[in-house]
Amino acid sequence: MKGMHLFLSLILLVTGFILSFSYQRAQEEQKEAVQTDEWKKEDSLRSQILSLQKTNRELSNELKGLQQSVEKKENKFADQEEISSKLVEELKELRMVVGNVKVKGEGVEVTLQDSSYIPEGENPNNYIVHEEHIRSVIDELHVSGAEAIAINGQRISHDTYIACIGPVVSVDGNQYPAPFVITAIGNSSALEKSLNLYIVDKIVNDGVEVRVEQESAIEMEPFITEEG
Repeated sequence: MKGMHLFLSLILLVTGFILSFSYQRAQEEQKEAVQTDEWKKEDSLRSQILSLQKTNRELSNELKGLQQSVEKKENKFADQEEISSKLVEELKELRMVVGNVKVKGEGVEVTLQDSSYIPEGENPNNYIVHEEHIRSVIDELHVSGAEAIAINGQRISHDTYIACIGPVVSVDGNQYPAPFVITAIGNSSALEKSLNLYIVDKIVNDGVEVRVEQESAIEMEPFITEEG
């Protein structure tokens, strides 16, 4: 009987040991499975992060390329716009010079008048306004930057014909007696200074009366040719 109890005790001991070992092994395997699963997840996340970082670098490089392309195009358009703006301004200035458009602005008014006093015995022809007096004023106005010029209200162009015919002056076939009023649009201060510095004294010495005045607003109609 004792032998039977000993045998049963041995079987129970072995069975308990096996169960305990199996349980511990199961726990370890479960723990290893969890660790393996976490490692796989971490590895997957790491791979995803690396992939995203690579994609971000590629997108960043592509964005820089697009930004550079846009900047080049903007600069090109800006240059073209600047060129177009300059061409428009040059065209406006050219039209003003040749008299094709109506113009308005500040400037000067120069009045040339025959002398009111002629010494006894002197030739009266030496004390009247001549073609060269008008031309000298116009030439100085051009040099000083005048944008548009008119004689007695008649707009003149680059090829206007001015001629002295006795007591009158012909401007493109239109005759005007003295006084001759020459108006010019431009920087009024610069035009006045230039005239007083280089022209006025010479004309006065010729016995002609001269008056130069700054004007804040002068308006001129377009130059009209015989055809138009």
